[in-house]
Amino acid sequence: MTHRLMPARTALVVLTLTLIYACTLDKPIRQPPPTEEKPAAEVPAPPQRGVNPLPRHALESHKERAAAMGTVAMPSADVNSRYAPPHPDFRHPREAVNREVYGHHDDNPVKLVAEAPVSTFSVDVDTGAYANVRRFLNHGQLPVRDAVRVEEMINYFSYDYALPSDKSRPFSVTTEIAPTPWNHDTYLLRIGLKGYDVAPDKLPPANLVFLIDVSGSMMPPERLPLLKSGLRLLVQKLRAQDRVAIVVYAGASGVVLPSTPGDRKADILAALDGLTAGGSTNGASGIRLAYTVAAQAYIKGGINRVLLATDGDFNVGMMSFEALKNLIEEKRKTGISLTTLGFGVDNYNERLMEQLADAGNGHYAYIDTLKEAQKVLVHEMSSTLQTIAKDVKIQIEFNPTAVAEYRLIGYENRALQRQDFNNDKVDAGDIGAGHTVTALYEIALAGGNGRRVDPLRYGADKASDGKKDEIAWLRLRYKLPDSERSILLEQALKTADIKRDVDQASVDFRFASAVAAFGQLLRGGKYTSKFGYDDVLKLAQDARGKDPFGHRGEFSSLVSLAHSLDGADRHAQAGE
Repeated sequence: MTHRLMPARTALVVLTLTLIYACTLDKPIRQPPPTEEKPAAEVPAPPQRGVNPLPRHALESHKERAAAMGTVAMPSADVNSRYAPPHPDFRHPREAVNREVYGHHDDNPVKLVAEAPVSTFSVDVDTGAYANVRRFLNHGQLPVRDAVRVEEMINYFSYDYALPSDKSRPFSVTTEIAPTPWNHDTYLLRIGLKGYDVAPDKLPPANLVFLIDVSGSMMPPERLPLLKSGLRLLVQKLRAQDRVAIVVYAGASGVVLPSTPGDRKADILAALDGLTAGGSTNGASGIRLAYTVAAQAYIKGGINRVLLATDGDFNVGMMSFEALKNLIEEKRKTGISLTTLGFGVDNYNERLMEQLADAGNGHYAYIDTLKEAQKVLVHEMSSTLQTIAKDVKIQIEFNPTAVAEYRLIGYENRALQRQDFNNDKVDAGDIGAGHTVTALYEIALAGGNGRRVDPLRYGADKASDGKKDEIAWLRLRYKLPDSERSILLEQALKTADIKRDVDQASVDFRFASAVAAFGQLLRGGKYTSKFGYDDVLKLAQDARGKDPFGHRGEFSSLVSLAHSLDGADRHAQAGE
């Protein structure tokens, strides 16, 4: 009898020990699913590919919580199912979900001319925000508000401003005033700058260092593979007098290609083709090495520039944001500039990319397609590589007898103190060859109906010394690339130049207004009243003008797409 019971006892002991061991594990033993069926309404549907499953109100509440920590991190679309989890249930509990990082900024407020007549800011030629917004929309979601910088959306497009008469003055100044499309009681003041252009074959010799992130986060096709394809386009335009080096960084940094003449294209392309992604990201180490390589091949009187291409996911090494900026600011004093090219989704650090380029006397672009790489690196090669004016600042003083209120549209993170305008030690934006820069002010005329702020009962407007024919006084400061002393330009803006009908405004004025309205709608439409996507679309289509590369036509498509997505969000929030 005892002999026959031994196997059963042994089995019982084994089962008991198994249960004890299972209880010591971090994860509990999975229980079999219940026999009764769960109602269909309670089963979470898997997210659609390329579409964020959260409604916009949930995304915005997430943004507000993250903003308290100094950044805004937003979930992004699943771009390629090979690299993103198919469903949140399969995500490791310690894995970061929302890792896109944007600097937070509030819309510029309306200001009373009687209290604050002077507005000062640095120019901005970055275009990355527009391409990033396009990426959001094409992936089936509205962009997070802090991803939308209205001035970068406006400056993504070229405008037909007059060229400067000679190179002693590197850019021209164009102004125009006409009614605001979204508020017929106010006017838009447009200030446009146009740099002199240089044909690519007339550029000075270029010493370029491609600083390429080859960490594991760059593996998906919209990152390193797209980057390599884009740089191939630039390599085709290089000349014998140009030089290119390639520095890579992941867990460690290294020189893949020493400084090589631009006509040795086979060597350069072979080095690019051999790049593969893997490892963690020590960005600071790579930046130091890239500047060292650039310094060794420095061309006096030429273009000396590092082109940093990454998703900005600096997760190893120097972590401090301010320390990285300080490093770049020190290096720019050597005459070597920095341009940043952003790639990727999900973990994209846009805040870092935009501000590093600003610190490095370069500009920032986001590359979401090969067509965008062609725009930045081929069609706009001269403006990307050659700086013609640096530390460009704009200051405008409004006449209180002519203008009651104003607000600057965009440029929130480019604001300067009034005293900074005359201080040549204060850094500001740079303009490349052929660049256009546009700034828009919405103004309410004195005595008109467009005022948003009630006048003071006991206040009195300042006298204007009888200059009632002037709306404002415009000042600009800039430095030539090889100088540390600024040059001042000044001109009056006349009331006689006001156009009383928006249809009298130029095509470029109306198109820029449409882009400004669109950007404001994506940021919540605080000042656009009842002006909606349909109004933006009509304004843009009527003012398409010359569009050789199809950028303005694409803009209209994005407006239509945003309209549909916004409507879907509203229905989702309403529970329909």
